[in-house]
Amino acid sequence: MSITEKGMQKLITKFQNEDTWMSIGEGFLKIIAIIIISNILIRIGKLAIHNIFKIRTLSPLNTSVRREETLSKLLDNILSYVVYFISAMMILSVLGIDIKALIAGAGVVGLAVGFGAQSLVKDVISGFFIIFEDQFSVGDHVRIGLFEGNVETIGLRTTKLKSWTGEVHILPNGSITQVTNFSLNNSLAIIDIAISYGEDIDKAEKVIADALEKMTSQYEELTKAPELLGIQTMGPNEIVLRVVAETLPMKQSGVTRGIRKDIKLVLDENGIKAPNLNFMMYQNGSGQSK
Repeated sequence: MSITEKGMQKLITKFQNEDTWMSIGEGFLKIIAIIIISNILIRIGKLAIHNIFKIRTLSPLNTSVRREETLSKLLDNILSYVVYFISAMMILSVLGIDIKALIAGAGVVGLAVGFGAQSLVKDVISGFFIIFEDQFSVGDHVRIGLFEGNVETIGLRTTKLKSWTGEVHILPNGSITQVTNFSLNNSLAIIDIAISYGEDIDKAEKVIADALEKMTSQYEELTKAPELLGIQTMGPNEIVLRVVAETLPMKQSGVTRGIRKDIKLVLDENGIKAPNLNFMMYQNGSGQSK
């Protein structure tokens, strides 16, 4: 009998043994149990993380909603990675693989890779400090270098920005050296209103001031009533009145357009005209105006 035939005979004999099938069945059940328990642990862990952040929002020391969303997503990912790693090690142990030797070998390989992947380590460390120092969070509008947009995701290695035109910029965290965050404080809307020199300035200021008092109920983005500062500049054909309004972060553009329209309508209703920019005074060669 050849060696191949002997090997096949041993294999057939092994699988005809009742203990072999009992061992296979036991191992299969253990693997299924590990997978089920892992999924249950992940769900319970994520639920606990989200409930912890819900409790923090009710406390007087709560952090911003955007930062809590960022941290909860990060902790969800870390929890999943840890549980899946432990589950994979347990499954390999059930299959009869020596996980101690595997972990030792992985440590040596990881050390070698670490020396050759310094940029990766830099990205991870930078991502860690970005998140826990609350430099910016998911949903913030930021400018990083040449790129500006809303923060889509923050990972330990990369940050994704989505510009208002739809482009998504993926930036390694290690390359982020300067950040301008537009979402931390309230924004300021500045509206300049031009009226003709022939109009009654006092009347125009009263009409605008009365209109501004009613705008807090029209615009939810306003944090307080807009304020008329008075005459800002005096141009060749117009007097410019300036209005300022404090808004929620990054809401000033829409509020500016809305307030400008409302003021234009109320000025028209009261017969207060804007300057005619097509009218120009100039002199001919003889010094007479035309």
